[in-house]
Parts: sequence; structure tokens; C-alpha cells
Amino acid sequence: MYDCDNDVCAYHKDKVTLPKTDQDAMRARRDANRKRLREGLKKAEKPSPSEFVKQGSYAMKTMLRDDDNDYDIDDGVYFWKEDLVTSGGGEMTSLQARNMVRDAVDDGSFKTDPEVRGNCVRIYYEKGYHVDVPVYRKYENEDGKLVNELASSSGWKRSDARDVTGWFDDQRSACSDGTQLRRLVRLIKKFAKSRSSWKGSILSGFGITVLVIECQRIDGREDKALYDTMKAVRDRLSWNLVVDHPVTPGDTITSGEEDAKARFLRDKLTQALDWMAPLFEWDCTRDKALGCWDKVYNTTYFSERGEEEARAAASYAAPLASTAALVGLESRSSAAVLSSGTRHA
Repeated sequence: MYDCDNDVCAYHKDKVTLPKTDQDAMRARRDANRKRLREGLKKAEKPSPSEFVKQGSYAMKTMLRDDDNDYDIDDGVYFWKEDLVTSGGGEMTSLQARNMVRDAVDDGSFKTDPEVRGNCVRIYYEKGYHVDVPVYRKYENEDGKLVNELASSSGWKRSDARDVTGWFDDQRSACSDGTQLRRLVRLIKKFAKSRSSWKGSILSGFGITVLVIECQRIDGREDKALYDTMKAVRDRLSWNLVVDHPVTPGDTITSGEEDAKARFLRDKLTQALDWMAPLFEWDCTRDKALGCWDKVYNTTYFSERGEEEARAAASYAAPLASTAALVGLESRSSAAVLSSGTRHA
């Protein structure tokens, strides 16, 4: 396989990893929403949150740089079950709890009103990103163990955002190179978002994360690890499209044995592997190799990187050529002087 290790690493650094400025901005938005929610609940004389817990790709640090600001920040809010009661003293339903959070966070400052969705409250921003706030309740069961439940569209459902984050951290710790594993998750998620026309048709980022963990192929070369993992995920989906939830027994991320989004991911990975076939040709050139990666990620980054290298090499070679010419001229002049002296002797 033609060696593009440095190029794939550079692409991850320049085009995939979320810049620190964006990370800081997201943290500020998260904190602002937490404050807005607390103040809104207090004003409405509703129960105060017990805690907030970041979750999803935001917590796992697998968020991607996005030129269209299509960022999804997940920040769960937890309440004690005994506090979630209606004005009549009854237990709040999952929908009532989500409505309570939606009303509290809506302070009139948003151009688009916050929306109650199936498993969260979504807050939209003008720049294109949004913040999802899943609502949880917690209580101690008969054995004294803490139980967390999500306010879902089907009622209160046993769930805790920390379980998924803990699972991901455990997988990284058990991996021979947990840092590369996280990069592989980001890189394959980036591939899945490389075409706007794929949006809504391809498997979710969480589903991709689970598959990468399952099929990881760690390698000293980033490009080879990425290719081998993409192939392993494709092969895995070729015999089974079902992706189980990693921490909720009996639950799946996909919908049935013929899940359309998992199939779409499988088919697009097959295309990508075909696009990378020239990398294995004995006479593959650097230009051809960089073109393969451009096609995979629907970009010109890799080819432009090659062009910049060529320009740099040319600019470096020019002074050397001038120096060589000058040395040659001096040598010829010295020879002429020596020859002239000899003739007059």
C-alpha cells in the first residue's frame, strides 16, 4: 500500500480535529445553556437540576470540524425523581419533564424556538449548530442502588449517559493505541459526512463509533490502520447489519436486520475501498495516491498538499542550481587563469 501516513495524519490535524477555539466556544455555549436552564426553572418555581452531564461525541472527544457549523452538543440534565411532580402532586410523565425543560430554557432570545424531541430538548442557534438536552430522573431503588432513567418518547427508560462514555473510555484503555483508536473513529465519521447528499441516509456517528471499536485495526501507519478498519467494518456489515447498543442489553442502534442506514454505510465503504485500489498497484505514484484520498474524502486537500511540496522542492532546488552554476563559472575562470599563466611561462 502506497505510504500516505503523514498525509492522513496531517488531514486529521488540519481538517478533522475540532480546533481549540471551537472547543472553547462550545464549552461556553454549554455553560450558558446550563445557566439559562437553572434561571428559567427557578423563575417558574420548578425543581432545580441535581447535575448536568456531558455526553455523546462531545464527551468522548470524537466531534469533527464542520465548515457548515453542523455541531451537535449533548448535555444531559438530571433531576431527583421525587422532585418531578405535577401541580396536582402526581408523578411527571417523560413528556411533561421535557416540556418543563423546554419552557425553562426558552428565554425569548432564540430566533428558532427550542423544540421538544423524542429523547431530548433541542436548542437551535443561528450559526447552524444546536444543543441537545436529554432529561433524566434518578432515584435509589430498593437495594439502595442509584437508578437513572431517560425521558424518552416511550416513557421513562433506564439509561445513563455516563455508561456510554465509560464504555468508550474503557475500550480506549484496553486498546494498544487508544489515541489512534479515537482518530480512527473521527476519520471514519468524517468520511460518512464527506457528502451532504449522504446526510440522513447513513448510519449515525454513534453507530459508526461502535463499529470502529468492534473492528479496529491498529497499525503503526495511520493510512493503513484507516484502510484496514474501513475494510473490516465493511466486511462486518456484509454479513450482519445489526449493531447492538454497547451498554443497554437487548437494545440496538440499528432498526432490524435490513437497516437501511447501515446498508448505506456498507455500500459507501465499498466504494471508498474501490477508490483506494490504486494504492496497491506496484507503479502507484504519489500524485495518484493523493488523488485516491481526495476522492475518499471529497476534497482537494491531499493533492494541494502534494502541489505545495512540489513548489517547495522547486524553490529549494533553484538556489542550489544557481550556486552550482556559480561554482562552475569560478572553476572555469580559475582554469583559464592557470592555463594563461602556463602559456606565458
